[in-house]
Amino acid sequence: MFREMRRIRQQLSEAETREVLERCTSGTLAVLGDGGYPYAVPLSYVYHDGRLYFHCARAGHKLDAVRACDKASFCVIDRDEILPEKFTTKYRSAIAFGRVREVTDPAEIEGVMRRLAGKYSPNEGEDAFQNEMRTSGALCVLTLEIEHLTGKQGKELLMERKHTT
Repeated sequence: MFREMRRIRQQLSEAETREVLERCTSGTLAVLGDGGYPYAVPLSYVYHDGRLYFHCARAGHKLDAVRACDKASFCVIDRDEILPEKFTTKYRSAIAFGRVREVTDPAEIEGVMRRLAGKYSPNEGEDAFQNEMRTSGALCVLTLEIEHLTGKQGKELLMERKHTT
């Protein structure tokens, strides 16, 4: 169902690809939007137990699109260094494909919110977190259940790694 990578030498291992998801702080969620047009939106996220989690408002384009068609992809760029003399970049990225669903279990929502708070606001403390949870009635938590995950790096990074090992 999912295509094999054409430049297989540049493919990251599954472990390296998961590290990209764990390390990065933002990516782009792509869904089927209004009128059949793609809708891609940058989001903060947390990766946990093979799933990606996002929070959003209880209404809007993203949520409408997910409810209409749960298939999505999420792209994270880990590195992008321009090499003007070579007309290319040193890049590393990951793309996850899967299905998005709304998280409805209160304990799972709290766990996701704790992970998000730990990642983006690690010094705010429990009182700030509890206050955020009390005021988050308009909050929706989504998860992308990953069905296919792929990572890729540019040839320049591949050669750089060979020279350092």
